[in-house]
Amino acid sequence: MLHGKRVLVTGAGGFVGRSLVPRLERAGCRLVTPTRCEYDLLEQTQVRRMLTETRPHMVFHLAGLVGGILANRERPAEFCYENLMMGTMMLHEAWRTGVEKYVTLIGGCSYPATAPSPIVEAELWNGYPQMESAPYSIAKKMGVILGQAYRQQYGFKAIVLVPGNLYGAHDNFDLRDAHVVPALIRRFYEANRSGQTDVRVWGTGRPARDFVYVEDACEVIVKAAETYDSSEIINVSSGVETTIRELVDTVAELLGYRGAILWDTSMPDGQMYKGFDVTRMRQSLGCECRTSLRDGLGKTITWFEANYEAARLGSSRVSAK
Repeated sequence: MLHGKRVLVTGAGGFVGRSLVPRLERAGCRLVTPTRCEYDLLEQTQVRRMLTETRPHMVFHLAGLVGGILANRERPAEFCYENLMMGTMMLHEAWRTGVEKYVTLIGGCSYPATAPSPIVEAELWNGYPQMESAPYSIAKKMGVILGQAYRQQYGFKAIVLVPGNLYGAHDNFDLRDAHVVPALIRRFYEANRSGQTDVRVWGTGRPARDFVYVEDACEVIVKAAETYDSSEIINVSSGVETTIRELVDTVAELLGYRGAILWDTSMPDGQMYKGFDVTRMRQSLGCECRTSLRDGLGKTITWFEANYEAARLGSSRVSAK
């Protein structure tokens, strides 16, 4: 289905995009990977121009403003506005220019904060998301409503997938807005480099999350693009819950960190339990996210150690002594 198709990927230079693009290349796609310098996705005229000029058969909309709890708390308006506008204009203009199929992602944080774990897809509208990231989460899950509305009125083939807690190479390791896995990898790595004797970690360590290696998730995304055609969302994750304390201990062990770990219980834990029911992924797509957390962390750490100087670290770096 993908061979020979013109496929446009927004956010191709981002975390998921860097793993997805090589898979699409191997599938024989004619890829279009526009950059922010070429088209501003917050301006409708530029979104329209991009799609008119490139005329893709399929669109993967991955671009967005993404960050951790701290960034969401500090910049809620930006996270809400940018993701809402990009998602709305991309889907509308894709339909308008005759795109055959549209694929986008929303975060697991879009589920209600009170959703029972493991979370099934039917829980999406059964409550309010976690407060710290609600402006972002609600903006993203409006993509589900848009996809359903355009499918109902126009027959537009839009699908929405919900990855679990993604991690892997090319992630954002900037401590101001990184998610938990890249933040931990960087902290322990730099503690080793600088001879730091303790590392501070947020919360109690009790919350549990469902981590999914980005390469596994991208395999599922491509399979869905090829074979899935429904307005029903699909969770894309491992289906395995791991506590933050277990995650911290594993990252420290894999990096050979021997210092103290200080738990700052004054900082928020976020949602306590958030695993994902992956029954629909298995039944509808015949897929499994098979990479174990330990193996995936090992691959991510190996990449980070080899690419530290080029990784997304923000303005601060720790040099070796």
